[in-house]
Amino acid sequence: MTAADRVYQIIKQRILNGWYTAGSYVREAAIGEELDYSRTPIREALRRLVSDGWVEAIPHHGARVVGWTQQDVEEVFELRVLLEPQVVRRAAKRIHESQLGRLNDLANQMEALCQRSDEEAVDQIALLNNQFHAELVAAAESPRLQRLLETIVQVPVSRRSFHHYTREELLSSMQHHREIIRALILQEGEWAAAIMRAHILAARTAQMRQNKHGNCSNAARSAVR
Repeated sequence: MTAADRVYQIIKQRILNGWYTAGSYVREAAIGEELDYSRTPIREALRRLVSDGWVEAIPHHGARVVGWTQQDVEEVFELRVLLEPQVVRRAAKRIHESQLGRLNDLANQMEALCQRSDEEAVDQIALLNNQFHAELVAAAESPRLQRLLETIVQVPVSRRSFHHYTREELLSSMQHHREIIRALILQEGEWAAAIMRAHILAARTAQMRQNKHGNCSNAARSAVR
């Protein structure tokens, strides 16, 4: 692991556990002093964090943690529950063999990564999961749905939910992928839609649980400062 990789993982984990709260700044100088790194790997890590949606670059101020209220997150999942079942409902009648093959490959890769418990594996699962859902959107052949989901579904929300899954929730999510694929093979749109709805609601539960715990942790941290 390079110095930039280590800085990236440290900052991201601090965002996930609430150490860096929404709207707070990640200061290059403070990170460099604490970890004894030059600014080069820190800047590289921050560029990656901006690219992945964890922080935003504010001109003349630095990197600020992207703010998501519980209401924002709830609204994203509410809209996903409405839209993504329709995606697989349409895909069931339109999906090609090649697309089914790619979905199966992605499911295989995610299941293999589930054998590991490190942060890098969870990150890779989150990336593959995004590809899985993007493949479903492509199979639905609906530019309108695609545009709506690109606007609504924010990468940090979907990635964070994976970091808050229990082992059982993660394995259940993998099973949902398999059931969706089986439903698509059989061209059973309503079955696929029902599983997708359960899949999204499970992700919502994991995210909401962490939001509540994070709020409690932040309150406790403020009390002792």
